[in-house]
Order: sequence, then C-alpha cells, then structure tokens
Amino acid sequence: MASKRREGEHPSVTLFRQYLRIRTVQPEPDYGAAVAFLEERACQLGLGCQKVEEHWSHDPFEAFKDADGYIYGRGAQDMKCVSIQYLEAVRRLKAEGHHFPRTIHMTFVPDEEIGGHQGMELFVKRPEFQTLRAGFALDEGLANPTDAFTVFYSERSPWWVQVTSTGKPGHGSRFIEDTAAEKLHKVVSSILAFREKERQRLQSDPQLKQGAVTSVNLTKLEGGVAYNVVPATMSASFDFRVAPDVDLKAFEEQLQGWCQAAGEGVTFEFAQKWTEPRVTSTDDSDPWWAAFSGVCKDMNLTLEPEIFPAATDSRYLRAVGVPALGFSPMNHTPVLLHDHDERLHEAVFLHGIDIYTQLLPALASVPTLPSES
Repeated sequence: MASKRREGEHPSVTLFRQYLRIRTVQPEPDYGAAVAFLEERACQLGLGCQKVEEHWSHDPFEAFKDADGYIYGRGAQDMKCVSIQYLEAVRRLKAEGHHFPRTIHMTFVPDEEIGGHQGMELFVKRPEFQTLRAGFALDEGLANPTDAFTVFYSERSPWWVQVTSTGKPGHGSRFIEDTAAEKLHKVVSSILAFREKERQRLQSDPQLKQGAVTSVNLTKLEGGVAYNVVPATMSASFDFRVAPDVDLKAFEEQLQGWCQAAGEGVTFEFAQKWTEPRVTSTDDSDPWWAAFSGVCKDMNLTLEPEIFPAATDSRYLRAVGVPALGFSPMNHTPVLLHDHDERLHEAVFLHGIDIYTQLLPALASVPTLPSES
C-alpha cells in the first residue's frame, strides 16, 4: 500500500491512516483489502497469521481443492459449476465440428437469487429473447447424495405474505382487550397449524417429495416501541412455497379467512406472489423429454423427476410457453447450496461436462414441432 506519510509524521500515525483508508463499512465492506493490510503487517513483524472463515474450512472464494478432489467455494454447486459445464460442452462440440438443426443459446442472467425481477423476468419480455425463438430450456437443479440424478419439471410458487394486525394500544401494565398481538397470534396459530398438517402429509407418504406439498415458515415479526407500551400495530411475515397443484384462488381465500377469523383490523399483503405455475411434460411421448431421458438412459443415468421445492428462473420461461427442466448433474453429492463448505468433487464436475456433451446434441436435434411451425 502506497504511503502518504507527511514529513515528520509519526510512523504509527501513518499506519493508522493507511488502515482508515480501507473501506470496511457495510453493505459492501472491502474485507479483502483489510486482510491483506493486516497480513502484510504480520509479515513485517515476523508474526504468524491465520485467516478463519466462519464455518468454512477454506476461504469460500479461494476455490481450494483438497487432497480428495473436492473443490470448495461459493457457487461450486449453485451454479458456477453448470455455467462452466455448459461452456466446456459447447467447446468440445465446436472442436469436433458438430452442427445441429437447432441453435444452442447460453444465457447468463443476473439476480436469480433475489427473485429474478431484474433478470430473467425482464429478459423474457425483451425482443432479444423473442429473436431466440427458444423451443426448450435447461436451468439449474440440485445435487443428489445418491447414485441418481434429480431433474425438476416444475416448481412451487413463492408467496411472501405480510399479515398486519391493528388493535387497541395502552400501557403494558393493563389487561387490554382486542390488542394487535392477540389477533396476530390467532393468524400465526392458524398458519402454523396448516404448516404442521402439510409436514405430516409429507412425512406420512414415502412417495411424496418436498416440492409436492406446500410449505410455510414464519420469517419476520415486527411491532412495538417499548416494553411497557402495548402496540397498536404488529405484523408477521411468512414465506409460502405453494405446490403447483394447489388452487391458488382458493388458497388466497383461505388466507383471507384466517385473517377474518382473527378479528377486525387484520389484513395481509403480498411482497411476492407467483400465480403462473407451469409443468413441463415428463411423458415419454413428449419429444423434449424423450430426447433428454433417452440420453440419460443411454449413459446409464438414473433420473428422479421432482418438483423443485424453491424458485428458479425456469418459472419465467415456462410462463411464456418454453418448456424447461432443472438439471445440475451432481450425484453422490450432498446438497450444500447456500451452505457452509459448499463443494463439488472434480470427478463429478468433469462427468457433468460429459453428460452435457451428450445432452445438448440430442436436444438441439429435436425436429421442428407443430407448435413451432
């Protein structure tokens, strides 16, 4: 780091000022520069220095590969692995001189992790997307700890709901009737009872996967200004993931019913509400599924078709009529997306390239369908 020491300034003051120049404030702290500064000081003083990443065995942005071949890093599973597998599969196909009836387009779209509202949701409405004339899409999937590979043909609809309860305020020492907290408690109890019912339905049927039931979690509670003041308003926020076979109109009416049953002054609003669930066919008569599953069968890959339990950009593609499958070729791999020590074995990663090298030609050779002519 270049010194800006003034003549006659104490070296300790200069060092202090250098450290102050490193921007370590939220929401975008430059911790890398701070660590480098401190490591340099330690080296100058002949001190040992060790970085400790909370709950990570290795720096999540070092891409450390251990002696067993596991590569650690944020994005190792979700989903920088698939991005490189796509690119490497296309590189191989081009090097071998292949040409196909259909064009293969690779899209790298931002903001999927925060809803895709500034990414795929906008992109599918743009003329650039229309000119692609997309007939089919591959998107992200999940790892599978078994020998099988999971493929997702639909996904649950994210509904982020805030329930707001208003009631009589007052001093915390009194038994006040009709408080916001009392009524909010009733709604919370109703929703959590529904959650338990869905959880038991999932656990009681071995054939059901998580994506086939509706989940909900209470994620935020807000309200109050002081310990001794009964608030006039309180709110609770919920993350619903609604299964694709649920009647959405009836489900919203159920939400309304829970609020009405709690008393007057209880309302709800949506922070996010997806209302266009779509299902991509996995019938053997479907040309896209036949091409996809046929390659997997030829490669002796066991497929487990499921409904994706969360949300991906696939929902925007399906909503505009493009069938999409979520597939990340990672078997024998624990699901660690968004988790500490997210990692992928290099052999699994390389096998994924082999899989895409077979999948892409098959999908790009599906004949023109009547719906496309």
